[in-house]
Amino acid sequence: MKALILGSIVGSLLTFTVGCASSKTSAIPEPPFDPARTGTDTAVFAGGCFWGVEGVFEELEGVIDVASGYAGGDAATATYELVSTGMTGHAEAVRVVYDPAKISYGTLLKVFFSIAHDPTQLGYQGPDHGPQYRSAVFTANEDQKKAAELYVKTLNSAKVFPSPVVTEIVPLTEFYPAEGYHQDFMALNPDYPYIVQWDAPKIAQLRTRFPELLKASSKVTESWRGYTLIKGDESYTPPITRTEAEWKQLLPPFVYSVLREADTEAPFTGETWDEHRPGTWYSAATGQPLFRTETKFESGTGWPSFSKAIDPSAVILRSDTSYGMTRIEVLDSSSMSHLGHLFDDGPIASVEFPEGTGLRFCMNSASMIFVPDGGKAPALVESYAAGK
Repeated sequence: MKALILGSIVGSLLTFTVGCASSKTSAIPEPPFDPARTGTDTAVFAGGCFWGVEGVFEELEGVIDVASGYAGGDAATATYELVSTGMTGHAEAVRVVYDPAKISYGTLLKVFFSIAHDPTQLGYQGPDHGPQYRSAVFTANEDQKKAAELYVKTLNSAKVFPSPVVTEIVPLTEFYPAEGYHQDFMALNPDYPYIVQWDAPKIAQLRTRFPELLKASSKVTESWRGYTLIKGDESYTPPITRTEAEWKQLLPPFVYSVLREADTEAPFTGETWDEHRPGTWYSAATGQPLFRTETKFESGTGWPSFSKAIDPSAVILRSDTSYGMTRIEVLDSSSMSHLGHLFDDGPIASVEFPEGTGLRFCMNSASMIFVPDGGKAPALVESYAAGK
């Protein structure tokens, strides 16, 4: 079954950071062998819960259809109820029908190993344990087998992951489609707790790491987890605009470097990293309200960390590829000034921290102004509140 672990910490398969977290993989190499095919072709992969794996492959240009189902066992036991016992030999799998003229089998392998699941987890994925959640490539022919085997060797030789790849590479005997309610589950149930917790971060990683692979419908600016997400080279015009010369005149030098040049303060040095008084954090650029103390938690990073913004419209998310990595940058929506970065390794809702969302807004103290409840707000905050 799809376990909902309400006391756990969300960890994405691939978390890339500078300063605010640790990298879990290095750059993913290209497959050394890529079968040449014509017409349409089919690939079958197993990587834990099929809902999220299906959702990832559905995003790719050249993918015609993706179905959730079962592979590895026989027809008599190809039902969700029986497969969930872990005693049928089946794995939850997806069948990908694709156009090799638009996307290759090697590219599907690259997405499978780098985004769709964690290939170093043996007999489980995230909260789901059992052989039905194993990592496997079910090969339809010798070319697929060769491509998968060589790619696993390449990944292990390059030490892309902190642990060896444990993915099984086995011949496909038959793929059995799952029950109808499992098909397109992620697309039809985006707010389902399991999807939000474990699968939505995969889509975010795919869209930021491999935008060139996406279908046109996946490249537009959209809402992700309730926040506006800007992808690629898309622009967003904020309500407050100034020239950089004007920003330099208004802001102290280091504050300017953080807000307008995306600099990062050293950990454990910011004025509010250890601030716990009830209050509100405002943008140091405009006075816009951003975060509340109720959503702040100790992340151990030395930067102020929050589970959510005071309002989804308060921030804008944008893909950040600086330092040779891909991260999600957080900006205030009032001026598009840099606040920090967003990660998906924060605490989820619990008795101790009911505001948990699984997200971690890792912010710079220098980019914000803290005003305790009942305290005197500075002129910048009052001016923003007055709409001036």
